Amino acid sequence: MEEKDLSNLCIHTITTKNWSLETAVENYLEKGIGGISVWRNYLDGRHLSNVRSLLDRSGLKVVSLVRGGFFTGITRQERIEAIEDNKKAIEEAATIGANMVVLVCGATPGQPLDESRLQIKKGIEEILPFAEEHNVRLAVEPLHPMYADTRSAINTMTQANGIVQYFDSEFLGVALDVYHVWWEENLKSGIDECGRNNKLFAFHLCDWRNPTRDILNDRTIMGNGVIPIQNIINMVRDAGFKGMHEVEIFSNEHWSEDTNKFLDRIIKAYRDYNF
Repeated sequence: MEEKDLSNLCIHTITTKNWSLETAVENYLEKGIGGISVWRNYLDGRHLSNVRSLLDRSGLKVVSLVRGGFFTGITRQERIEAIEDNKKAIEEAATIGANMVVLVCGATPGQPLDESRLQIKKGIEEILPFAEEHNVRLAVEPLHPMYADTRSAINTMTQANGIVQYFDSEFLGVALDVYHVWWEENLKSGIDECGRNNKLFAFHLCDWRNPTRDILNDRTIMGNGVIPIQNIINMVRDAGFKGMHEVEIFSNEHWSEDTNKFLDRIIKAYRDYNF
C-alpha cells in the first residue's frame, strides 16, 4: 500500500525542540514533511533576512509564527509592553514569510477573568490594524481551562468565536488545538460555526496522556492518549478546513528521546488518520 503523502503535515519547531532551525528544516524536508510553524525563540539573536532565506530555499510552507498574545496585566505599562511585543511578532512573521501569528491570549492571577477578557479584546483591537497593514493573520487559540489562571482567559470555542465575530475581520480567526478543546460538550457546533464564518485558521494535533504528569509538558503522540482525534478531524474536515495539519507536542519525555525516532513515530501516527 502506498504511504500517505506528508505534504499537508506541518511540524512546530517546539515539537523537535532539540534541533536548531537548520536541522529541523533539513530533517523535515528529508522525511517529506510539507510545512513548518516557527516558534519565536528560534529567531533570537538571528538576522531575520537569513531566516527568511533559509525558509524560502527549503520550499517548506511557513504556516505560522508562534506566538503572540498575553495581553493581560494588572498595570497599564504591562499591557502597553504586551501590545509592543505583539507588533514585534507581527513584523517578525511578515519578515520570515509567515502569514499568521498564533495568539495565546493571556490571563493574570488575582485579576477577574472578565477583566482579563476585556483586556484581551482591547489588545486585539490595538494590534489588528497593524496586522492588516503587514498582511499577517491573527489566530486566537482557546486554551484548556486548566490554563485560565496564567495563560489564557479564552478557554472555549464559544469564547474564541465570540471575540473573532466581534471584530469581523478577515485577518482574525481561530487556531483549534485538540489538546485544549477535546473535552467541550458542544465542540462540533463550535467548529461548525467557525467553519461557516471562514474563521478556522489553524488545526493543531497531539494527544492527552492518561495520567497526565505535567499540565504543560506531558503531551504525547496522536493515538497514545484519550483524545478522540479522528472524530475531531472529521468535524474540522466537515467544517471546510483546508489548511495544514500541525503537530505541536510539548513533552519532557519525548524531548529526552532521539529526535529523529520521535519524529518518525509522529509520522507513523499521522498516517493512521483519515484527513
